[in-house]
Amino acid sequence: MTPATCHLFVYGSLRRGFHHPAYGYIRDHFDFVGDATVKGRLYDLGPYPAAIPDDGGTIIGELYTIREVGQFSWAMAQLDDYEGVCCEDGETPEYKRGSTRAQVNGEEVEAWIYWYARSVEGFPVVASGDVLEYFKSRQG
Repeated sequence: MTPATCHLFVYGSLRRGFHHPAYGYIRDHFDFVGDATVKGRLYDLGPYPAAIPDDGGTIIGELYTIREVGQFSWAMAQLDDYEGVCCEDGETPEYKRGSTRAQVNGEEVEAWIYWYARSVEGFPVVASGDVLEYFKSRQG
């Protein structure tokens, strides 16, 4: 079965600039489409960001497309595991995979995104919408 969308929008540790080992899943199975944005708001959870849907904000990230459609389910399962989508009975998942509309190269495309599934109350907003820039300035 072919997935409805083969695009993936990433905004945090799965972006190229983070140099996180989990980026290997992206590099090995997806092709970079371009820098992109989605409607939402980012929060600083400390070591990593949280995104929630919000029409009043913009999240800056990258859009990818699966290299081989037949590998999509496997590649996304690896990312679901990394993002804490699957958890033990009685636990609340940290993230949930959902769909969004991404703006890339002057067009709008449907893409998968990992939305934060818990409360963001008390965490600071990443006002720029760009967590890579935000974390660099926080360290600097």
